[in-house]
Amino acid sequence: MLETLSSLSSASVPLKHGIVFLFNGAEENILQGSHGFITQHQWAKLVRAFINLEAAGVGGKELVFQTGPENPWLVQAYSAAAIHPFASVVAQEVFQSGIIPSDTDFRIYRDFGNIPGIDLAFIENGYIYHTKYDTADRIHTDTIQRAGDNILGVLRYLASSPLLADSSEYRHGNLVFFDVSGMFVVSYPARIGTIINYVIAAAALFYLSKKTIKYRRGGKNYARDLMVGLFINVTSWISALVTVLILAVLVSLTGNSLSWYTHFYVAVTLYGAAALAKLILMHTMAKAFYFTNTSTQYLGDLFFDVSLLSWGIPMMLLTQQGLCSAYFFAMWVIFPLVTKLIAEKESVHQGSSFRYIAVYLLGLFYPYLHTTYHVWAVFEMFTPILGRSGTEIPPDVVMASFLVICTVILVTCFIKFIYLVKSTKTIMLLLAALSGVTFILVCSGMFFPYSGDMDSPKPKRIFLQHTSRVFHNLNGDVVKQDSGIWVNGFDYNGVTHITPHILELNDSVRAPCDVEPFCGFPWYFPVHRLIRKNWYIPAPHPPVKEDMDFKLESKEEMPWGALRLNFEVKGPSHITVYIHPLETCVLSSWSLGDGIPASSNGGDYFIYYSHGLHAPAWKFWVEVKCSDGHLDGVLTIAAASHYFFGENQHSPELDSLLQRFPKWSFPSSWVSSYKQYVY
Repeated sequence: MLETLSSLSSASVPLKHGIVFLFNGAEENILQGSHGFITQHQWAKLVRAFINLEAAGVGGKELVFQTGPENPWLVQAYSAAAIHPFASVVAQEVFQSGIIPSDTDFRIYRDFGNIPGIDLAFIENGYIYHTKYDTADRIHTDTIQRAGDNILGVLRYLASSPLLADSSEYRHGNLVFFDVSGMFVVSYPARIGTIINYVIAAAALFYLSKKTIKYRRGGKNYARDLMVGLFINVTSWISALVTVLILAVLVSLTGNSLSWYTHFYVAVTLYGAAALAKLILMHTMAKAFYFTNTSTQYLGDLFFDVSLLSWGIPMMLLTQQGLCSAYFFAMWVIFPLVTKLIAEKESVHQGSSFRYIAVYLLGLFYPYLHTTYHVWAVFEMFTPILGRSGTEIPPDVVMASFLVICTVILVTCFIKFIYLVKSTKTIMLLLAALSGVTFILVCSGMFFPYSGDMDSPKPKRIFLQHTSRVFHNLNGDVVKQDSGIWVNGFDYNGVTHITPHILELNDSVRAPCDVEPFCGFPWYFPVHRLIRKNWYIPAPHPPVKEDMDFKLESKEEMPWGALRLNFEVKGPSHITVYIHPLETCVLSSWSLGDGIPASSNGGDYFIYYSHGLHAPAWKFWVEVKCSDGHLDGVLTIAAASHYFFGENQHSPELDSLLQRFPKWSFPSSWVSSYKQYVY
């Protein structure tokens, strides 16, 4: 950003539009920096478009993964001006589906400023993202150069564009867009994409109709065989998925999850090889037992057409849903179809099956290149995420599913060759042996999931809080009080690999999830459903000099039948509040926003509060309505203080424990307190 600013400010050609360079922080503080600018700064109303620079990794290519909303001219600007483009509407629709547990400042500009923009992020090496290894020296110079070339080009284009004067005039519809191997971007309106997809579907249907008529004249029920072939194909997918998921579950049960986290080839040889072997096996069995005495030429034709149907159906389903990603499957219909027609014509003229295969493979080159390009991006982004996706999602199940999907996409157009060759026994045995040997090695613990290698670290993430807890009853009396170091593991393995280094951190100190709001622990974010495995090591009270002060200022019955409770909180810069109404009661209103409060956990409410170094006491109120007329015991409320910096952040017990963690782990730690009340 600084280099771009320098380049633009020293340019001899004046810009038609001004550019604001916003260096905002607090993104991990629930996007407060961008929210402060867009809702309070005097320049915010002048902004017509934005480029949001993000990171989901450390360097590499910067992926455009969100645009708009509904401002296709922004994608066209990126297409025209980016020197090294890397953009995909598939990434956009995957991210906006909520599959990726993340959020960016893009949402703030879009929802609170109603401003269109482009969201791009580095995605490589997410293993060290937000760890001590995430340092400037690990970002390669060519990464910065590449990003700078793209951003500077797009900024110059936008700052000279007449469209910015009133961008609302050009807000219409979505855009299908994708880059071609980083050389240029293909983009067209979604409505054109819909027409293209329907044309491709019509062409495929016409081709299949002609083929059906041709074989019917020869006495074959091609339409029936086509449906049977489609059933066999889908069954082979399901069978491969079930087989691979069984392997993944067995690996998880043996306590060897994430064996591929440092050694990715393990996932390919374990799950990819098994998936491919099962696909080949299912089609080999179909050839041997169902299509007995059927000519190989007929079967080759049939299963090529089955592949067209296999991708034509999802193409039309996604098109009907209005998803631009349908182009991805359209590619797997039109390219093979055109290629086969050309290859058949060439082989007829030349009389060579080798020429046919060469033309066929050459024609499939681009869809394979485009698909592997996306496959690389998927694994580059999701593999590190699976190391911080919580204790409840088995990462091997997710990885195995990804690999089955990728294998299915990449081999479907080659299924026809299974029916053309004499035997597939050798390749099946080799694949099965490869998967079996890998499975044995994984279950024996051969592949350690984490790495502290400074050249390529892949650390295990873990959070520790030295906390004190106090629980009060309705009369204000203390009914429970304790203190300890609360440990959260951020991946499925929990503390399995940590226990040999810290013997007291074992299942004997597992933290139970009680009936208290959010399990009665000081959660920093409401992720308790994803991280249910926690540990609580007893320890003395942390030496906090000035603890949080939480009190009920007043309680009054409102004319509309609700009970209003007024609270005052004084404490550190980060405080979280958890509210749990009685079963017969609901939170009907509060001072924290307009409308009915939204719960975070099926009736529980999570409030995140932060302030600067010096701030007055925080005052807020909530209103509770009870169907049975209750006025006492209607609400359980807890507050937690988080000391992220300063003299209260550390304690002797916490510092001592941190020193015992192995070098391949990355523990984050702070001191906190938790106070619970009933009103």
